[in-house]
Amino acid sequence: MYAVIFRAEINDLDGAYAAMAVRMRELAMNEYGCSEFTAVTEGTQEIAISYWHDQEQIKQWKQAAEHLVAQRHGRNKWYKSYQVQVVEIIRQYTDSTLGSLL
Repeated sequence: MYAVIFRAEINDLDGAYAAMAVRMRELAMNEYGCSEFTAVTEGTQEIAISYWHDQEQIKQWKQAAEHLVAQRHGRNKWYKSYQVQVVEIIRQYTDSTLGSLL
């Protein structure tokens, strides 16, 4: 299992950005094999983490035509800067008892 961590400094998020973000999430999950996608924006910082079964899925997603358009808009308008990290998940665990304590 792999995760792609996208971190960005926001420049200008407009209505077109919101529509594109929805479309990119749908496309990644429904056509390219993304198993989970979470994004958070706070102030001028954005972080998105997506989960993938293998590196080939990530490569295909990076090169997808609609995603390339979104990347171009991101570089040219929406973000001042960004960083992408692809990491391999070597261990994962949860504590299901925490939910019952709340």
